[in-house]
Amino acid sequence: MADIDSRSVISSHWYDHLPRAVYAHLERVDVSSNWFQIFRLDHDVFAIYEPHQWQEVISYLILGRNKALLFDTGNGIDRISDVVSELTSLPVVLLNSHTHFDHMGGNAEFDNILAMDTDFTRKNMAGYANELVGEEVSADALCAPLPVGIDPAAHHIPPFSASKFISDGHKIDLGGRVLEVLGTPGHAPDAIALLDSEPGLLWTGDNYYEGAIWLFFPETDLNAFSRSVESICDLVPHLKMLHPSHNSPVARPDSLYALKESLSAVQKGSVSGKALSGGRIKYVFERFSLIMR
Repeated sequence: MADIDSRSVISSHWYDHLPRAVYAHLERVDVSSNWFQIFRLDHDVFAIYEPHQWQEVISYLILGRNKALLFDTGNGIDRISDVVSELTSLPVVLLNSHTHFDHMGGNAEFDNILAMDTDFTRKNMAGYANELVGEEVSADALCAPLPVGIDPAAHHIPPFSASKFISDGHKIDLGGRVLEVLGTPGHAPDAIALLDSEPGLLWTGDNYYEGAIWLFFPETDLNAFSRSVESICDLVPHLKMLHPSHNSPVARPDSLYALKESLSAVQKGSVSGKALSGGRIKYVFERFSLIMR
């Protein structure tokens, strides 16, 4: 992403990166919504991309024989449940990579929700008021018209209820496909990665993506983040593909090694960063950057 400007955390000229070249090589799936773009990935996975909003958030629909899992629900700017129902008739269970607003915006549209057993999760289950997320539907945050019925003055993230609280190591059996929840606290206290070990797939959430990785939230714990990155790096020899939650839905597993090395360089003080507004510092590397306080 571009540098953070002085007025807000919305990157200036963020749309200069669009369209991202990676999507030209992926199979597009038509749906009725103009807000989402859907791409069919290998191993019965759909990437549900929001390209018209500066977060470029990506949710994922993962199909098994008996059930489907929806990993995140995006910004809540259009009804992601309508898109999901067009892609599968299977019963859907929902799990969030973490409960920052851009990943749980559509949670209230679903009944069967797994939630991490943390105080941070429980707090965010109450939703986010307009004063916290209204800027996400402002002109600066968009490169296309909002869907019909979305009022920037009223936009908010509604509360949701959990069907079950889970923890690190929880297994989700979709029928012929078992996914494992990996607790990766740091970016947020309830951050996770999701592992499908047989085909070697790892959904990284906000632990890794190609862009500016935010590590400046009050709830961010850099030491915990470093430990979580080390733990998922141990999986790299067994992985075939990463599925991040922003910008691009595919990334090389060895990108996690680069992230680990870059974190180490920052912590050792061997790389210089650029000062941004709000006491933030941006460290730029080849495929990503790190923004910290």
